[in-house]
Amino acid sequence: MSHVPQLIIDLALILGAAGVTTLLFKVLKQPLVLGYILAGVLVGPNFSLFPTITDIETIRIWADIGVIFLLFGLGLEFSFKKLVEVGGTSSITGIFEVGAMLMLGYGTGQLLGWSRMDSLFLGGIIAISSTTIIIRAFEELNVKSQKFAGLVFGILVIEDLVAILLLVLLSTLAVSQQFAGMQLLTSILKLAFFLTVWFLAGIYLIPTFLRKSRKHLTDETLLIISIALCLLMVVLVTEAGFSAALGAFVMGSILSETIFVEKIEHMMQPVKNLFGAVFFVSVGMLIDYHMLIEHAGPIMLIAGVVILGKSLNVTLGALISGQPLKQAIQTGMSLTQIGEFSFIIATLGLTLKVTSDFLYPVAVAVSAVTTFTTPYMIRLAEPVCNQIDKWLPARWRAFLNSYSSGTQTITHVSDWQGVLKNFAQIIILNTVIIVGIILLTTYFLTDVIKTKLVANSWGNIITAFIALALMLPFLWALSVRKIRTHSYNALWSNRIFNRGPLVALEAGRVILGIVLVGFLLDQLFSPLIAFVSAILLIGVVLPLFTQRLQQTYVRIEKRFLYNLTAKSQPEEPTPVKSQLLPWDAHLTQFEISPDSQIIGQTLTELAFRERYGVNVAQIERGSRVILAPRGNEHIYPADTLTVVGTDAQLKQFRTVVEPLQNNQTVVVPDVTLKQLVVDNKFPFLGKSIRESLIREKTKGIVIGIERNGNRIINPDPSTVFENGDLIWLAGEKHEIKSIE
Repeated sequence: MSHVPQLIIDLALILGAAGVTTLLFKVLKQPLVLGYILAGVLVGPNFSLFPTITDIETIRIWADIGVIFLLFGLGLEFSFKKLVEVGGTSSITGIFEVGAMLMLGYGTGQLLGWSRMDSLFLGGIIAISSTTIIIRAFEELNVKSQKFAGLVFGILVIEDLVAILLLVLLSTLAVSQQFAGMQLLTSILKLAFFLTVWFLAGIYLIPTFLRKSRKHLTDETLLIISIALCLLMVVLVTEAGFSAALGAFVMGSILSETIFVEKIEHMMQPVKNLFGAVFFVSVGMLIDYHMLIEHAGPIMLIAGVVILGKSLNVTLGALISGQPLKQAIQTGMSLTQIGEFSFIIATLGLTLKVTSDFLYPVAVAVSAVTTFTTPYMIRLAEPVCNQIDKWLPARWRAFLNSYSSGTQTITHVSDWQGVLKNFAQIIILNTVIIVGIILLTTYFLTDVIKTKLVANSWGNIITAFIALALMLPFLWALSVRKIRTHSYNALWSNRIFNRGPLVALEAGRVILGIVLVGFLLDQLFSPLIAFVSAILLIGVVLPLFTQRLQQTYVRIEKRFLYNLTAKSQPEEPTPVKSQLLPWDAHLTQFEISPDSQIIGQTLTELAFRERYGVNVAQIERGSRVILAPRGNEHIYPADTLTVVGTDAQLKQFRTVVEPLQNNQTVVVPDVTLKQLVVDNKFPFLGKSIRESLIREKTKGIVIGIERNGNRIINPDPSTVFENGDLIWLAGEKHEIKSIE
């Protein structure tokens, strides 16, 4: 009889226990993650009632693979564009909350008498909320269409990115065993550099490769290629000194910008579920329930710190970012739990052998406690808000409303801000690419050429030639390309004050180009040759070949931008960027069921504005997007309506749609709700809404005007824009920016 390897026996135990416990937790309507952890406790070495896993080291390797695929899946859902789209509100709130929780966690650890490293890891563990648990809770409580949900999802995006940074920083601190500020700064700059290089190169190369191979890609080959790219990035990132989890996350975020992302996500789901189950079971295997009993006091204390600390800090962060009190409290009380990333951070401490044995089971126990309390906290948010609103003095309420309104107003950007932004983008991006090429050629290509081709000075010459050939388009964009925007021309026309600084900016670009070329050549030749060659290249060669280099750079830029936006081309991606406004208006999407009673009727006949107070800002129909639809537009099956209204209005409106379909979702559309201030630069000052043609020019609808402290909701088209007005406009965000 053939011998069955111990690994197969252990996997049978793991998956069998996981299957039973997750079925039980499904019946109890509890998160499956807790079921996996319980399965790990039952088959782990600390619980002898059931058969026990013996080959723990091999299972840990499988668990490491599970972390890789979990982060890869998270990256597929993340995308760098989504990070840009979450907006300042989510960014400010998320960064404020994470920073405050890091300090609160560190302070709690010190209060308990823990070591500095245990306290630091505790701060990282309690700083990140659980996306999985929140999404499940929102679905069960039917609050995904409420206004605060969009802010919660935006904060979760920020937390995911910060968690990746924490993994890198905590690894650095664990290795150095000291809080060296300069070393941390170096690590952050190194991380930012490599992230930028990987993102730019990945977006330029990988979508192009997949698109050109499209006719040869079957589901099987696409899955193999995706996993291969993930593991290849893991190898590259670990070689650069970062964690494997970071590499998986980066490759996932790159693939998320391709047209194949939905298919990759679908095919990766079973793989991610399998290895994710092994990871979470391994989390439970490391728990010693005797240690949980011993540390019951700290567990309850830390759980209280998570619940109260996150409620308070997220609420404060949301208020600082300009959110009304109600949405701030609802957001804060929704994020009062820890989850997957907390396990990964705790595992990191164990793997690096820098944290105490008790920290890991404490983190898991706190996660379990806060997971159970999450639905109750979300339900309590509105009553708590109503009670606080009663307690607040009238002056405070007025201040919060005024502050919320003011922070969301679009004001005109100064010319200098526009110019500096353009210069910064050009300089930073091209410098990163050039430095990446220099490092690649000098550290890798030189050795290959000298060992495989020529071993004398010709090897340096060939390396320099290849490096400069790759760098030239980006050197041209960095040092020679003309930046002649409207803001630049406006500043240049003012000879007295602005020409000197503008000339200095241009000279700085040229000097930076010379320094970069000199840096490359100095590693291959003498300093004198490097200096002279750099000046000749920037001062003579680039201007002589400007036209050809411009064409090359434009081709590269177009290809990159096409790859970055290709996913949105076929279906006009669906938008939502909720902007929180004083009267609680926001955007929600509803998909029309084929059985709906409103099909075939026009917007005029349906009279949504008159009946429910809502406005239809956009209709998506297949690959078509109808912005600011007119009254004669009909409603058809499978249309997706982007509707503007308050929570109360949308709740009433939902009764028209919800009984006929249950799939309405909240996403972030290209149509958004913005607030503009009317001043002397406003192009429609003194004109009526009808005369301004603002609907046609912005593909938007004016849904409100605030004038002298009074609000005009759904203003008449004859209303004239006056100086000092605040306008609420629902429209295509890029078109709205064109009139700022």
